[in-house]
Amino acid sequence: MRENGGTGYDISKQLIRSGTSIGANVEEAQNAESKPDFIHKMTIALKEARETNYWLKILIATEKQLEARLLPILNESNELIAIIHAIIKNTKSQK
Repeated sequence: MRENGGTGYDISKQLIRSGTSIGANVEEAQNAESKPDFIHKMTIALKEARETNYWLKILIATEKQLEARLLPILNESNELIAIIHAIIKNTKSQK
């Protein structure tokens, strides 16, 4: 990623913002005031995880020299999305 303000640098800033937001929202969900509040916060985490995936895909497409390093991270991101989605689904189905 270019450190001189190029596209890769701008994208990496977005990636850091969305990627760190996932954990912050999951952490907030742990102290949710209610089940709907928990679901809401986890849904925000899911949206941030999907945005992170988007930025990873853009970086892979525009910074080919990083592709080998970023593909495993993209796979982990996909797994995280599946986990958060399952948590939301299971929470919604609980009485």
